[in-house]
Amino acid sequence: MRKKVIEVRNLVKKFGNFTANDNLNFDVYEGEIFGFLGSNGAGKTTAIRILSGLSAPTSGQALVAGFKAGTQAEQIKKNIGYMCQKFSLYEDLTIKENITLYGGIYGLTGVQITERRKKLLEKLNFCEYENKLIASLPLGLRQKLSFLIAMLHEPGIIFLDEPTGGVDPITRRQFWEMIYETAALGITIFVTTHYMDEAEYCDRVSIMNEGRIEALDTPGNLKQKYNAGSIEEVFIKIARPAKNTIAV
Repeated sequence: MRKKVIEVRNLVKKFGNFTANDNLNFDVYEGEIFGFLGSNGAGKTTAIRILSGLSAPTSGQALVAGFKAGTQAEQIKKNIGYMCQKFSLYEDLTIKENITLYGGIYGLTGVQITERRKKLLEKLNFCEYENKLIASLPLGLRQKLSFLIAMLHEPGIIFLDEPTGGVDPITRRQFWEMIYETAALGITIFVTTHYMDEAEYCDRVSIMNEGRIEALDTPGNLKQKYNAGSIEEVFIKIARPAKNTIAV
């Protein structure tokens, strides 16, 4: 039986009278690539902030790597990696300086940082460029580097918040190959994306709408349930329920 690494039960997050997360319930398993989809304002970012130890739920419970969101946030942060599209690396620092900085934040020793920096740069075939400023790198390479830095402290769970936004199709595919390799090591990947074709690469997909999880299953099962040819069609049917009916 697969090990649960994220357990969410009756999770609610309110901001005044507004309910951003409305009674969420789901599990994520070790080594799983879990897609977390939803339109802007659906509540995905709020849920990720709770699961990554950056926010506390109003009610309900979320366990991440065995620790409670809200009361054990620091323990959660030590056991996860996090990468977002908008900000991951300091552009005015070199590659080496970024790796050293994040290694220190993650609590690694100097020896560990040196060893892991070498492995990371070898993986990217980028050893001779470790003193280049991040600002000088193409976006695709920055994103790959950000992902590997999120793995620097060897976490069991990695949150990827729209990691391939703005990069070209070839780089997107290369990035997903890195995700597959990482999941094969038993590391859980929790990923959000606006590219519906990427959702097809996930083991399971959750689709949120107006703060609630409206669908959660494998891509194949979701397409069958909603009589759709793609996850994008499923997404549209869920986001526009008044104009669509579910095939049963």
